[in-house]
Amino acid sequence: MADTTLENLLSEDRVFPPSEDFAAAANAGPEIYDESADWESWWMKQALERITWFQEPTVALNSDNPPFYKWFEDGKLNLSYNCLDRHLDTIGDKVAYHWIGEPGDTRDITYRELYEEVTKFANVLKSLGIGKGDRVAVYMGMVPELPITMLACARIGAIHSVVFGGFSSDSLADRIQDAEAKVLVTQDGSWRKGSVFPLKEHADVSVAASPSIEHVVVVERAKNDAPMTEGRDLWWHDLMEGQSTVCEPEVMDAEDILYILYTSGTTGKPKGIVHTQAGYLTGIMTTHSLVFDIKDDDVYWCGADIGWVTGHSYIVYGPLANGVTGVMYEGAPDAPKKDRLWQIIEDHKVTIFYTAPTAIRAFMKWGDEYPAMHDLSSLRLLGTVGEPINPEAWMWYNEHIGHGNCPIVDTWWQTETGMIMITPLPGAVPTKPGSATFPFPGVGATAVDEDGNEVPKPGGGFLAITHPWPAMLRTIYGDDRRYVDTYWSRFPGMYFPGDGVKRDEDGYFWLLGRVDDIMLIAGHNISTTEVESALVSHPAVAESAVVGRKDPVTGQAIAAFVTLRGGFVGDEALLQELRNHVAETIGPIAKPKSIVFTADLPKTRSGKIMRRLLKDISEERQLGDVTTLANADIVAEIAAESAANAQD
Repeated sequence: MADTTLENLLSEDRVFPPSEDFAAAANAGPEIYDESADWESWWMKQALERITWFQEPTVALNSDNPPFYKWFEDGKLNLSYNCLDRHLDTIGDKVAYHWIGEPGDTRDITYRELYEEVTKFANVLKSLGIGKGDRVAVYMGMVPELPITMLACARIGAIHSVVFGGFSSDSLADRIQDAEAKVLVTQDGSWRKGSVFPLKEHADVSVAASPSIEHVVVVERAKNDAPMTEGRDLWWHDLMEGQSTVCEPEVMDAEDILYILYTSGTTGKPKGIVHTQAGYLTGIMTTHSLVFDIKDDDVYWCGADIGWVTGHSYIVYGPLANGVTGVMYEGAPDAPKKDRLWQIIEDHKVTIFYTAPTAIRAFMKWGDEYPAMHDLSSLRLLGTVGEPINPEAWMWYNEHIGHGNCPIVDTWWQTETGMIMITPLPGAVPTKPGSATFPFPGVGATAVDEDGNEVPKPGGGFLAITHPWPAMLRTIYGDDRRYVDTYWSRFPGMYFPGDGVKRDEDGYFWLLGRVDDIMLIAGHNISTTEVESALVSHPAVAESAVVGRKDPVTGQAIAAFVTLRGGFVGDEALLQELRNHVAETIGPIAKPKSIVFTADLPKTRSGKIMRRLLKDISEERQLGDVTTLANADIVAEIAAESAANAQD
């Protein structure tokens, strides 16, 4: 960024306070912000009240060696015990997961049944020579055996490394090799949009390049023809037969490693983000309870994949530790039809739904008629995660899914943070469409300029986290120097997540995406997020992505890629209308120089738009790596369309 701050172009005046009834019954009210001002003491209180300890900690934070912070380090506990054992006498017969397979098969798993499956598989892992500190790689779809594997690892002190089940064999091999995993747990195949993805075949390619792997455990799910190597490959169901349901939980130190999760979508060696035990559990239990206002009778559905951190924190460890009934769905949101998610919400009387803005914009594109086909009246709270949400997508979500009755918690956080960091508390904070509102209690955040000085309100700059938090990453696995250089060197004493942010006159935070995506247009730093939001506010637009491309006059020019809602045609007239709409909404400086209409946008398998590839297309460069995309074919289509536009 050439200047010290970001342009504050897009304004949003709509405010949605919580209803009186919701606020009266909420888990957190406005007073919590004052209560958490002494953040170390407040986090200690959460840890002692929420966790069942084998040995309670006496000190909250050790900051003797920053940025290698330690939380609750003299405490001892086990996460599997906190998620399962302690619930057996009180809610053992309560459903832990309503699981729905894509082909239509279903399974309800109680806390007691989950406990028995976890203890049995923990004994399986022990029989394969896995013990405390050993690494177990996991390459699976959204099946119950995935959380079972994670909890079994946690039970015996093994470190799990879950790799999203859509990644390539090269991506899996990189992660296995970096962690030096001894066992890989996978499936014969996984269901996706009516077809079988051959997980085991991909896993075999990875294992061939990974000498640390001693055994491959295979879940039989799709019954496809999966190759099995005698002596190395073992069927899950054969190993589980006859196993004992008694497996004492390992007593873990608070700072022992719980898991490694590799960040995706970057070039070079993947970063193995390390999360530990007690601080992580404290952070996710507290945020899960307060952000989602969890009640005993809730049916909670986080629509992420467990292969991402959202699934680790808010499908597995947080909800189970809080004793919640959750929903797990195996397949795609449009399989077999575009109303599949709404059917699941109606069937299971889901009360809380947490999904990504990318998915919401897809729902908008498909049409209002699909949610309208179903009774969604059970919903009482909605959430978003993954990237900033456009105000108009927020409004669609509010109207067509929440019917104006559900608070929306727009959450900002990362793989690295482990827990939600900036978010509304639904009974305490009036929301503004597109704003993540304020830091969670006990979290410090601000906007700073290039020199690390706080930017006055209203104004924008770099997002900085001003003090440690319990669920924070502890390092990059095997690379402490990279950890310091990547996250702590830009602004001394503060964690820099790589995102831009602005704060309005009320102090509300508006996330602006990666600072790498900030465009310098005629000397003005403009966020791609604001231009995208302006485009999506037009009734014809379902989704947009914006990049800055080189321009001999203005330095950079704005190049927009737009997908339309059904019934609209991307012609020259609409192109000019959209350019003018952006100019009227946020100013002439932000008017796109080019607009390409496309059926879809290139996205990673977690739903993030790959603007790097769009920048390559707009500048007619050789395209970068597309192996992590969910829809690689669309890249060639966009490139052809962009080239045709350039010739017109």
